[in-house]
Amino acid sequence: MADKIIVVNEKDEVVGAKERGTVAVDDIYRVSALWITNSKGDVLLAQRALTKKNDPGRWGPAVAGTVEEGETCLENITKETEEEIGLMGVQFTEGPKWRVSLERNLFCQWYFLEFNGELSDLKIQKEEVADIKWFPREDLKRLLKDKPGMFLSSSKLWLESFLAD
Repeated sequence: MADKIIVVNEKDEVVGAKERGTVAVDDIYRVSALWITNSKGDVLLAQRALTKKNDPGRWGPAVAGTVEEGETCLENITKETEEEIGLMGVQFTEGPKWRVSLERNLFCQWYFLEFNGELSDLKIQKEEVADIKWFPREDLKRLLKDKPGMFLSSSKLWLESFLAD
């Protein structure tokens, strides 16, 4: 049986669940996403696997996942962090929840983590992630301006806000 994705209304209230792949364009669902920085202020981004149906090869948060029936956003981001980059037993800081209406309709619960380990300490899940890379803040600002298409649309909005500090 396919995983079921939580479907919510405009107030982020659960109104049902649908099997993955059957979510309609006007359905609103929940996503959790993790932004990882290091003590130098670099941002760890993940490149979506080239085999992904949506946005293959685009760069976005280090970890992200669609919240499934029976799980909270925190449970989802914990599971996805372990699966996608092999990082376990970490404490997240909860950030804001954003309503996103771009190519898809969703509520995104952001989480933050400072990680000062090496990329070699992480183990990426190749079915989900093509690559991970540390981006210095100034490089990100330049890339967002010069090559905006390399980023997920929702990530681009968040990064512009984050980097404005």
